[in-house]
Amino acid sequence: MTHDRIHAREPTHAIDRWSVGTIERILERDGHCVFEVRTDRGGTVELTVTVAIRDLVLSRLDLEDGEPPVGARVWYRKHGG
Repeated sequence: MTHDRIHAREPTHAIDRWSVGTIERILERDGHCVFEVRTDRGGTVELTVTVAIRDLVLSRLDLEDGEPPVGARVWYRKHGG
């Protein structure tokens, strides 16, 4: 399975290749993690990543203890995009 890319902080490389969105929901599906992200154009995109990447992204978000990640800003790239 190919995975998408997601960052909790603005990337410093190939900036024009990344999109910005807001986490709406995080699910687990078939042993992978799916971020549902609201795009800056108002649509929704599903990003499939490993559980390890999910944990890394969540640890790097600027959240208070116990604060859910819904509403947090992320940078992403769909596979092949």
